[in-house]
Amino acid sequence: MAAGTADVDKDEPDGVPGGHRFAAALRGEGLAVIAEIKRRSPSRGALKADANAADLASEYKAGGAACLSVLTERERFSGSPEDLQTAKAVTGLPVLRKDFLRTLDDVRDSHEMGADAMLVILADIDHAQLPPMQELALELGIDVLTEVRDEAELEAAVLLGAYMIAINQRDNPESTKFTVDYDKAVRVSRRFEGIDDRILLIAASGIGVPGGTSMRAIAEAGYDAALIGEALVVADDPPELLRDLLADAAE
Repeated sequence: MAAGTADVDKDEPDGVPGGHRFAAALRGEGLAVIAEIKRRSPSRGALKADANAADLASEYKAGGAACLSVLTERERFSGSPEDLQTAKAVTGLPVLRKDFLRTLDDVRDSHEMGADAMLVILADIDHAQLPPMQELALELGIDVLTEVRDEAELEAAVLLGAYMIAINQRDNPESTKFTVDYDKAVRVSRRFEGIDDRILLIAASGIGVPGGTSMRAIAEAGYDAALIGEALVVADDPPELLRDLLADAAE
């Protein structure tokens, strides 16, 4: 599906807006990985409190990550805009700003800090806010990743013009309980059949962790990418784990 209300060049290949590195990096053969940098989460507490953004970003690039996701929220995730800027400078990979972003000012802030893409959680905003946020983002050269949690939100996001959609397998991303439905991404993907294949579909949460959703299942369900955080952050050897995950997806 074309990118909503923005003035997008319809001649761009695969419907990707010109100059938008993040979305373009996720297209192509095979399942791509968006590797996430975060030190803690509200549900699990500290994951790697002393994580160095430059080191993790470099390890992710070495392991084959197509893009990076960086938490910039300080209070709950111990992130910062500086982490995003560092990760991008060190690797040159497209970087997603992951935070609780709800306003046009948040779009402008994301642009100013150098983000290539920004996360918008559909449940956090009035749905009518998404088109103007996406329009401004695209004008500034930023991609918008719209996060949904169920089939109803997926359908709403498509109707609103979202062109890059993440299915979060957690029932409540802000919950203090670690509750993940490891079958959700595959289940929800069935509702995606018949929708414009130019829309990028990303699976998030619970992927690559022990007993979690496998990369092969995500790939077979037709996803373009997987956003992986905790499994990589706590891994003894993030590049090796990332290469193993990508190999699993390719089998």
